[in-house]
Amino acid sequence: MSTGALADATIVFDLDGTLVDSAPDLVRALNETLDLEGLPRVDVERVRRLIGNGARVLIERASAAAGAHFSPERLDQLTKAFIDFYRADIAGQTAPFPGLESALDALTAEGARLSVCTNKRTDLSLQVLDALGLTLRFAAIVGADGVPHKKPHPDHYRAAVERAGGTVARSLMIGDTSTDVAAARGAGAPVALVRFGYSDDEIEKLGADAILDRYAELPLICGQLLAARP
Repeated sequence: MSTGALADATIVFDLDGTLVDSAPDLVRALNETLDLEGLPRVDVERVRRLIGNGARVLIERASAAAGAHFSPERLDQLTKAFIDFYRADIAGQTAPFPGLESALDALTAEGARLSVCTNKRTDLSLQVLDALGLTLRFAAIVGADGVPHKKPHPDHYRAAVERAGGTVARSLMIGDTSTDVAAARGAGAPVALVRFGYSDDEIEKLGADAILDRYAELPLICGQLLAARP
């Protein structure tokens, strides 16, 4: 058993906009999907504000912004097309955020176990993390399809903690949106948000316990938030 400052702690991370900057590859796949319907393409900065609830919602939001609305059956077809486009070059332009790997090294050295809680499908999450050489850093990777209710439902967060071998009482969430805050809060866990993520709201208004400007701050903030728990 580790005796580091974060011994027995589980640090749970969102994926897109938190661990990795995947927006360039997501916007490529989205635009190829919009092309199927003759809809206008969107730029990467706009897509950054739409990410967070899975491919189907991303397509729905981007289409609605252009005045297009589809039946559930057509949305299913477009979502499948999006996934095929995305999977074909899933990490062509995706990269870990600066300082991430050093921060993960520091957390692990202090005894923490790491987990991923994402509304991306688990197979796609694994494909991205595999491509970036990050998969083995995490004790569990739980996508939206791995639980009955995805984030913001707290059960998704609980599953990410427990499947990594941790306990919610000794855990915290690192994310970038209100969805991450709600999932952690619902489970009774603290949450820190990264300022460089994909939130479409002002980060200070989301109710996080801490905000990270850079990953170099992460080990200290994790220690502080866990030490403050009852």
